Amino acid sequence: MIRLENIYKRDQLKSLLTDIRFWIVFFFLLRLIGIENAPLEIGHNWRQSLTAMIARNFYEHGFNLFHPMVDLAGEKTGVIGSEFPFFNFLIYLFAEVFGYAHWYGRLINLIVSSFGLYFFYKLIKELLNKKVAFSATIILTVSIWFTFSRKIMPDTFSIALMIIGLYFGYRYLKEGKLPSLLLFFALSTLGMLCKIPALSLFSVLALILFIPTVPLIRKIALYAVAIIGLLMVGLWYFYWVPHLLETYQTQLYFPRTITEGMQEVAGLIPQTLEKFYFSSFKSFLAFLCFLAGIVMLIKNKNKWLISGTGIIFLVFVIFIFKTGEVFAHHNYYIIPFTPVMAVLAGYFLAIIPSKFRYIILFIIVVEAIANQQHDFFIKESNKYRLELEELAEQYIDEDDLIVINGGQSPQHIYFANRKGWTVENEVATDTTVLDSLAGHGARYFILVKQRLNKDIPKYDQIYEGEHYGIYKLDVD
Repeated sequence: MIRLENIYKRDQLKSLLTDIRFWIVFFFLLRLIGIENAPLEIGHNWRQSLTAMIARNFYEHGFNLFHPMVDLAGEKTGVIGSEFPFFNFLIYLFAEVFGYAHWYGRLINLIVSSFGLYFFYKLIKELLNKKVAFSATIILTVSIWFTFSRKIMPDTFSIALMIIGLYFGYRYLKEGKLPSLLLFFALSTLGMLCKIPALSLFSVLALILFIPTVPLIRKIALYAVAIIGLLMVGLWYFYWVPHLLETYQTQLYFPRTITEGMQEVAGLIPQTLEKFYFSSFKSFLAFLCFLAGIVMLIKNKNKWLISGTGIIFLVFVIFIFKTGEVFAHHNYYIIPFTPVMAVLAGYFLAIIPSKFRYIILFIIVVEAIANQQHDFFIKESNKYRLELEELAEQYIDEDDLIVINGGQSPQHIYFANRKGWTVENEVATDTTVLDSLAGHGARYFILVKQRLNKDIPKYDQIYEGEHYGIYKLDVD
């Protein structure tokens, strides 16, 4: 009897450990460590600050989905041509209910990205099998997805929406139910609007035309709503964003031609390749599994998986060329292609006996998390920036424009919660430039001493502390 009970408990434990829902919840809870952190970590705090800035402006200056606004445009309105601010909108909704806090975007992203992992598993299980789906989902979970799914950035958020949308698109093709078609349309369109690189995954729909078992009417319906979605994305990025740029003159994107991008990438081949062999998985072992998956794919002549991977990769390469050196210098640009790489790694692991497969997965998990664990913690030396808003409230009126030597990053001006200019150190020490900015409406200069510990004797200093100095600019 005792032996039967032990066998039952062992089977229960095995069932739990092979249930992807357990692991998605486990890694969700793990990533709650430091979830309340402000965007102060070293990795991409500038992009997180910009995202949170737009959301906070919705909350403090009036919600307008079609006119996202930043604080670093000087005397201009700050309306910026950015991605469609649906992610920022969700942060704004949290702020409306709970009051504003820096970290809401982290939790929103983590929730949506975790649902994306579950639907990724369901989709791959339907298209291939459970073994591939389980391994691919574990690998994707601890890949670059692991940390970026808890950053205040829409990258994994947008891909998660796209994956969920593609799952419901698959369900519609299989069952012909209208709710699935509507969910496919809404979620995949939002995914591309939030970050246009999600289009690379969307391109796999081209294969549907050649699947004989799908009724023609369902193909027509799916393509019809897909075209409507693409038109909406095109209107936002190729009509509305240029309109905002022309009207308000605040730019986020600096697109290249294909030729220009190819030339830039050609000069940065090592950095570009690194995005594939390390940034994507944060695990060299996972990348080796990906390469082995390619070999197995060719050997098995799986034409549908080869075709799907090829189409997505081709569109992704076009995206690489359109971004040029930006792709080579920013690791999160690999996120749209990482799910495809995870599928191929899982495809290889599926042929390995279970005992060795789980050992390899365990090593991948340990390696990937070890390479990302630092992102969960904020250095004590950076927390002083949180005092900046209180200082600004004490010494600077809400409507007064500031200059701050925060460099190209919007982080310092975000924490100041004031509008104005963020400049490099050489500008901060050039009183001629500061006088010129004063002529454009700047009333105060905030000196970030960590970046430049130097007095500006021309102006009256109204505050001096360990980390910041505040000067009143002359306007005569």
